[in-house]
Parts: sequence; C-alpha cells; structure tokens
Amino acid sequence: MPALACCVDAAAPPGYAFASNFSFPAPVDFFGLPPVTTGDNHWSPSHSAALYNVDGWGGSYFSVNSAGNISVRPHGSDTLSHQEMDLLKIVKKASDPKSCGGLGLQFPLIVRFPDVLKNRLESLQSAFDYAIQSEGYDSHYQGVFPVKCNQDRFVVEDIVNFGSSFRFGLEAGSKPELLLAMSCLCKGSPEALMVCNGFKDAEYISLALVANKLGLNTVIVMEQEEELDLIIELSKKLCVKPVIGVRAKLRTKHCGHFGSTSGEKGKFGLTTTQILKVVKKLEHAGMLDCLQLLHFHIGSQIPSTTLLADGVGEAAQIYGELVRLGANMKVIDIGGGLGIDYDGVKSSNSDASVGYDLQEYAATVVHAVRRACDRKSVKHPVICSESGRAIVSHHSVLVFEAVGVNAHGSSPALSSLGLECLLEEVSEDARVDYHNLSDAAIRGDYEACLVYTEEMKQRCVEQFKEGSLGIEQLAAVEGLCELVRNAVGAAEPVRKYHMNLSVFTSLPDLWSIDQVYPIMPIHRLEEKPTARGILTDLTCDSDGKIDRFINGETSLPLHELEGRYYLGMFLGGAYEEALGGVHNLFGGPSLVRVSQSDGPHGFAVTRAVMGPSSGDVLRVMQHQPELMFETLKHRAQEYLHDEDAAALASGLARSFNNMPYLLPMSSCWCSSAGEDDVVAGAGPAVEDECEQWTYCCD
Repeated sequence: MPALACCVDAAAPPGYAFASNFSFPAPVDFFGLPPVTTGDNHWSPSHSAALYNVDGWGGSYFSVNSAGNISVRPHGSDTLSHQEMDLLKIVKKASDPKSCGGLGLQFPLIVRFPDVLKNRLESLQSAFDYAIQSEGYDSHYQGVFPVKCNQDRFVVEDIVNFGSSFRFGLEAGSKPELLLAMSCLCKGSPEALMVCNGFKDAEYISLALVANKLGLNTVIVMEQEEELDLIIELSKKLCVKPVIGVRAKLRTKHCGHFGSTSGEKGKFGLTTTQILKVVKKLEHAGMLDCLQLLHFHIGSQIPSTTLLADGVGEAAQIYGELVRLGANMKVIDIGGGLGIDYDGVKSSNSDASVGYDLQEYAATVVHAVRRACDRKSVKHPVICSESGRAIVSHHSVLVFEAVGVNAHGSSPALSSLGLECLLEEVSEDARVDYHNLSDAAIRGDYEACLVYTEEMKQRCVEQFKEGSLGIEQLAAVEGLCELVRNAVGAAEPVRKYHMNLSVFTSLPDLWSIDQVYPIMPIHRLEEKPTARGILTDLTCDSDGKIDRFINGETSLPLHELEGRYYLGMFLGGAYEEALGGVHNLFGGPSLVRVSQSDGPHGFAVTRAVMGPSSGDVLRVMQHQPELMFETLKHRAQEYLHDEDAAALASGLARSFNNMPYLLPMSSCWCSSAGEDDVVAGAGPAVEDECEQWTYCCD
C-alpha cells in the first residue's frame, strides 16, 4: 500500500503538500486469523479445521479433507476412510443441470444424511445401555423422538425404522403430530412408547384413546388438572382403559437461555398439590392403576450434569411417592434437555455449548434414578427421554451460495488536478481541515488524521445538502477519506457477503432467539481466508443478516469471492425447518437425501425435491397464482403484439414455477415454459445446457 504522504504529496497543490519524506508504517493485521505454525507460512486444510473449530463442534461427523472440502463421516467414529463423503461433490451433484449429470436443484439446499441420524440414535441407546449395565440398574431405557423437532416425513419414518430394534417411539404435542405418530408407529415396535404431551381437548384425548385401542403403546400425559375429567369420561365412552402420565413442575430450575419452561412458574405441568388431587380423583374413580408414568422437563440445552442430577433426583423422589400412594408406576420420562455443543468448547458456561457428552449424560440420569429409588426400595422404572435436538441436529446441513460482496476501494482515485479543483470548491473550513490533515500526517499523528478527515467529510456533506457542492466533488472527498483510512490501517475490516438465502425462512432461531450455529465455507479450505465478513440475506429487512457466530465472534473468516462460493450451516436439523415462515414470500429450501455408498462416488442420492415455487408460496398466503397468471396474460395480449405477448406469458409462467431465490441469468425469461405449467403446478424447468452462472441482482 503506498504511503499516505507520498500519495497525497503527488496530488496536492502548493501549500497543502504532505512531506515527501514522511511515510506511514504498514497497516496492522485486522483479520484476527491465528498465526500459521508452519515455517514457510503455508496454509493447509488442517489450519482451516482449527480456524473454524470443526473438530470441536463437528464431533465425529464432520472434518476437512485433503482437497480442502468439508467431509461427512456418516457412521461417526466408526466411519472408514473410504466411507467419507465429500460435501462439495454432493452439492454439485444436486445443483448441476440435468444435462451435466446433476439434479438441477436450486439453492438454498438442505442435505440430509440418514446414516448420521441412525448413528445418533444408536449412540444414545448405547450410552444408556452402558450406564444401566455399569450401575446395575434393573430396568431398561427406551427413548421417544419429539416430533416438533423435525416433522419431515422421512426423518420421522427413519427414526421409527432405525429405532425399532430398541423400542424407540415418538412424542406428539398437537393433534396433527398425534395423527402422524399414530400412522408411523404402526410400522414400529409394538413396545415403542407414544407419549401424548401438550394442551388437550376432547378430540385430542379421543384420538389418543383410539390409538390405545389400535394396539399402540400410548400414554396420555396430563399437562393440566382439568384434563383428567375428560380422560375419565371419554375412556368410559370408548370402553378403553387409558394409560395416564402426569407432568410435574419441579423446583429445580434451569436458568440458562432455554430454561424458561422449567421451575415452579413453568408453562406446563402440575404442582405437588395438583398431583395429589389427581391421585385422589383416580383412586375415587377406581383408575389409580392407570397412572403409570411421571414426566418432567428441566429445559432445553441443560448446561451441566450437576443441574441434570438435581432435577432427575427431585423427580425420582416424586416417582417414589406416587408408588407409595398406590399408583401403578412403570416409567420415568426425563423429557428433553440433552444438549449439543454448537461451538465445540464443551463448556457449561455457554448457551451454545454443554459441559458433558452422551455417556456422561446417560450415566448421570441412571445414577440419580437408581439412587433415589433404592433409598425408597422402589422398583427401578423404565427410563424414557425426549431427546430431539441431540438426535436430529447433526444429520442435515443447510448449504447456500454467496452471490456478491460489498466492494472496498471503490471511491475514485484523486489526480493532482482533481484535488486542486476540489479544494477550490469546498468551504474555507473544509480547506482548513485539509491543511490540518496535512500537518497531522507530517507529525505522524494517525488519530488526528482520521479526525480531520471526518470533519472535512462532514462539512462537505453539509455543503452538498445545501446545494453548493456537486456530487462529483462529494465523491472525490469520499475518495480522499478512503485513501487516508487505508493508509493508516483504519479501513473497515468487515465486509458484507450477500447470500442467496432468507434468514427468516431458513434460520429463524438465529434471528429470533440469538441461537448461534457453526457456519463456514464448505470448500476452498486449503486456502487461507483473507477477509472477514458478515452474511446478509435477500430479504428487504435490516435484520436479514448473520453477524453472530460461534465463540462470540461477530464476523467470519472468508475467502475472496472468485467463482462459485458455498457456505454451510451445520447442526441445524432441529426446529429450523418447521419454524421458518414466508417473510418476503421466500419459501423453503430444496432438499436432497444422501446415503453412504460403496460405489465410485461414495454416496447415493435417495431423494431430491425442489423447494417451493413462487406460486406455491403465494398459495400459502391465500393468493391464487393461476388467476394471477391469467390476469397478466390477458394484460399482455391487450398491450403487446401476439408474438411478444406469447413470449411474455411464457416467461411469466416460468417465474410462477421457479423458486423465489436468485437464478442464473440464463434461467430468466430465456427458455420456453408451457403456459399451462403454472396451472398444472409443474416444478421449475431446468436448463438444457451447462451455463456459466451470473445472478439477477442489483
């Protein structure tokens, strides 16, 4: 970078020249990258893995391969080297045009790995099996998946299928979720639990009783005392003996980011007084033997095993008391709360981390239940958990593409004549600021240089607002300011990378509750990232950005934008897909489901679905895209010649059928799509030839 004094000296008029023998030192490094440890300053994939802490949050499922791409290890720590899958190759297979051997899917893209899902289920079961054996526990563990975490059909069906051998069940919190669970568990283990949580009306309870009648192992968990009257009345009408559980409000409270549902003032559950009333009412109705399960929930992302042991111990005491009162207790349901390590630091002091692993979690639960039950000489119950986040978070990756970046150094360079003309146009006060700037540069007073530069700029802005300074002169002043900031190393170090994505649709938790996720490039990791950036989305909203990252960072190390540049958001398989809305009428992402294969590519695509079209999203908001298309088509026929009207109608049909996200330039209004496509609800057409991608964006 040229020295400030020399640069301006060559351009400044007499009387305002900077000293030609003065120069600024090289700017300091603002990028915050860790020092390279190799002697020749060579950057390697291992440096990128350390920079983004992939080994920390990725656990045994993600790594950086020798090609500099993210590698997926579908079987966790049991994955063999030849079974690893290159994420970039998968993304290219999904997004390349069909004529090039791809699937023609648009971004953003969710990539699902059912093998990872299977491994997470097996790992959770193994952790509890080991803890039960180690503790000498006299019963067993069987978990349920809370459907609210991810209601995708194939995710739920996979969980039922993969978990059938160890009686894994489902938890429902609404009537649609209950219908879903009933249908799926018809193909699961007959011993698998179907836990019915949430607020309930007569229809909900009737459905749960019907499920019991159909041979499904159904438990109706009371969230409110009033639900018991409905359960008793409807069970008699339907001639079904119900299995009942109660959700207890514990005194143990999780005070972290996700702890608002815990404690005595939590939204759900019964107090000890209410539980006693339920016991007496069931006893009076001759149905106390129906009470078989105790449920509680400390809160999501439980940070430490200390808090976990406290809550489980308290609940186990209540369980023992219910046994003493004559209830036919069999199951203790510890709810959710098994956390995952989003930032890879394994710390109980971070809302984005937890201070334990699966084995420590299971050991803490089993020990606390055994200890409390042994003290009361109570038979050890079946242990159930509703661990949703820990099961599904790792199995999907959201991949999106950078389509632009704000440019630095874009202000025009100043010539000697240009600067002289500028100083003639600006006010006397602004010329004094320039003189002071020159003196400060000679003294080497960097801070004063910035102060006088900013003052000069503000005076010129006021002149422009008053109409006494032209836009060319204002741009020249901005160029001078940029030159000074660059020379003293004070240029803005963080750039804005524009993403083909909607934060509100695909990452709602990040926007609404400040949840952070691991985000990083999925390729070019053999190169040292030389920039830092925040990520902005396509929406017309200032909140449509990502400026919070793991480890408390407010920007992300990134590469210069050269060609296609893909980033991935990891550990987002829970909640995000169902929570996303249609802000700015952006719909959901495309989806590809990939299994590990021993074939030549190392993976097999088992399902590929294009994301919702513009027409689909319009329908969600009660619009009628078919009628909208006809209105515009008739308008075109009124205003244009027949041939032009037909071409325009073809382009309109294509726009209704394409996803709302950015498309290659070649895909916009340049290939014929049948006018009936939008009426038939056909998916977006795919280009017949390989195209170089440029983007339709301002």
